[in-house]
Amino acid sequence: PVIPYGIRGVIWYQGESSIARAWQYRTLFPAMIGEWRRLWNQGTFPFIFVQLANYKGGVSVPELREAQLLSLSVPQTGMAVTIDIGDENNVHANNKWDVGRRLALSALNVAYGRDIVYSGPIYKSMKKDGNSIRLRFRHIADGLASRNDKPLTGFTIAGKDSVFHEAHARIDGDEVVVLNPDVQNPAAVRYGW
Repeated sequence: PVIPYGIRGVIWYQGESSIARAWQYRTLFPAMIGEWRRLWNQGTFPFIFVQLANYKGGVSVPELREAQLLSLSVPQTGMAVTIDIGDENNVHANNKWDVGRRLALSALNVAYGRDIVYSGPIYKSMKKDGNSIRLRFRHIADGLASRNDKPLTGFTIAGKDSVFHEAHARIDGDEVVVLNPDVQNPAAVRYGW
């Protein structure tokens, strides 16, 4: 019923009911964005969304976060990352102020073209370096830093067997180096999984 009205853009806060369909979400979410744009027939209006926080709801939660990340390939989209401001024991993050601030920054860039720092680091690529993997990121502004200069946590690493092990991670310039001495031939890294 709201489709006849004008629209400037969308802010989408994903409900967790899609967690069980995380793999399908890789297709469903971009399709929904495209369908809304088609139905409104007002161009490629901005679509900015909140990535699920760090709620510990099983393996499907990080899979859905990954599907949301992949949706950034859709033009005129932006994402507010909330993994660092959520509550692992409560699916509804209490810190709505920072969620709103991050959405606003993304909107300023995506909808209004402002050249500002509107996102934290987003994975770009990886390169094997001996027994470690080096990760590169987009949106690093003045460089990578850990919160309060604390050690990096939440990284796991796997070899070709796809068995993930807790990993040591450190910042090296504009890269994060991830390793576990027990993984001699690393092939993959996960964060927040």
